[in-house]
Amino acid sequence: MSDWYKDAVFYEVHVKAFYDADGNGVGDFAGLTEKLDYIRDLGVDCLWILPMYPSPLKDDGYDIADFYGIHPSYGMVADFQKFMDAAHDRGLRVIADLVMNHTSDQHPWFQAARADRASPYRDYYVWSDTDQRYRDARIIFTDTEKSNWSWDPVAQQYYWHRFFSHQPDLNYDNPAVKAAMLDVMRFWLDRGLDGFRCDAVPYLIEREGTNGENLPETHAILREFRAVVEREYGGSRVLLAEANQWPEDVRPYFGDGDEFHMAFHFPLMPRLYMGIRREDRLPITDIFTHTPAIPPACQWCLFLRNHDELTLEMVTNEERDYMYFAYATDPQMKLNLGIRRRLAPLLDNDRRRIELLNCLLLTLPGSPIIYYGDEIGMGDNVHLGDRNGVRTPMQWSDDRNAGFSTAEPTQLYLPVITDPVYNYQAVNVAAQDKLPSSLLNTTRKLVAARKRSAVFGRGTIEFLRPRNQSVLAYLRRWREDAVLVVANLSSRPQPVELDLAAHEGMVPIEMLGDTRFPVIGREPYFLALGPHDFYWFRLQGRVARPVRYGIEESAI
Repeated sequence: MSDWYKDAVFYEVHVKAFYDADGNGVGDFAGLTEKLDYIRDLGVDCLWILPMYPSPLKDDGYDIADFYGIHPSYGMVADFQKFMDAAHDRGLRVIADLVMNHTSDQHPWFQAARADRASPYRDYYVWSDTDQRYRDARIIFTDTEKSNWSWDPVAQQYYWHRFFSHQPDLNYDNPAVKAAMLDVMRFWLDRGLDGFRCDAVPYLIEREGTNGENLPETHAILREFRAVVEREYGGSRVLLAEANQWPEDVRPYFGDGDEFHMAFHFPLMPRLYMGIRREDRLPITDIFTHTPAIPPACQWCLFLRNHDELTLEMVTNEERDYMYFAYATDPQMKLNLGIRRRLAPLLDNDRRRIELLNCLLLTLPGSPIIYYGDEIGMGDNVHLGDRNGVRTPMQWSDDRNAGFSTAEPTQLYLPVITDPVYNYQAVNVAAQDKLPSSLLNTTRKLVAARKRSAVFGRGTIEFLRPRNQSVLAYLRRWREDAVLVVANLSSRPQPVELDLAAHEGMVPIEMLGDTRFPVIGREPYFLALGPHDFYWFRLQGRVARPVRYGIEESAI
């Protein structure tokens, strides 16, 4: 199926963080291959692999020094190939990060460019004799960068970078750069990769008098890349856009169905947390009124947390202040315009709230992405600096190093979580696997319920408007299927009356327990929900009663 991604559940994982097979303290492709059965049994359809390429690791791999290799700590290209084959054997697909916007300053292209103005690689980057060009472009990493230009003493010019100064931007006005990056994509697609999550795509082109984001020339380049992938690899590969923008600005990245297949819905994510903290559905329903329709073959990607900070770029100043007040009481939890915390700590390890947010992740329009470790409620370590606190080793068991590695603890790429609440001896896969009521098994149950109906990945959404603002209710429809989701955003029990008269005669079947509820009539449909409780109802036509002959209760 060419649009498989619409029904898929994605799982984001960093190779170095998942499992260390060779005992050197760093996860690797051999270790990830060993754990594929765990990922498959979670109900996942596709893995998203964070940068796996050779890199100085100044930005955790997003500073790529060689697009054609595997970082030595993770293995070799042959190990990647074995991993891909094993994933496909289990029915799993794999997409990988591709950083399109920039390289590491250690990349041979940049080293050649800075060494010689006559080098063919000089024009692979954006150079200037002054740092006053493109002044309307915002600085993204406000905590570390004071300018988008940096002086290179070897080149004797400034070079342009939208992110860290050690990540010079590529010059997509140069056709050779486009050709080179297309060759990179071909290299990995030829090895069976199912697609790319394309990093930082709004910033490919610079123009004076603009903010350097979402420019028409950028979209022309992206359509060209999509056309090559479609023409040379058929319709089953997928391109996912990382464009941290407002929905109306992300909409052009879908084009007419000829640009990206998928894009993240960044502004929804903080509003899920806002809604649950305010106990009010308005932040959630409001962002959907500002979300434009997308082409039929395209899809939004939803997430609760990922490898970066919980970004607050796409909220108002008042909303940002509220989120800091509610979720970042310690100044160390803040980074750039965001909060560097995992899902469970953000929600004070409250199982009801964690499950409620997972409910919304799995039932709102789009394809959900689960961040590794969130399925067991892993904690974080804000004292590690940058975003490393949410990138610690996966916690497999209560053995040494959380069962992640046999190396000495001091050799681990990052220390495992040892704080009193989230320590690996209490929070780990082995313990939760045995417990039917654990967060891990509940997550598996929710994912399995989602996969029983195509309505969640493909259907329309209609928000109901009950008088109780603490209750979020919506109808998902796809062809003949209809599912009603009702969620209590409050920490207290809540009653709700729903206008379901249009569905008179239908029988709600609660999907998680396969329980029949009373038939819907013309009058408001009453439900009572416990704190942070939720229901998924499949609306089923009334089943005719079997003919009775009056002897059914008689003894035979």
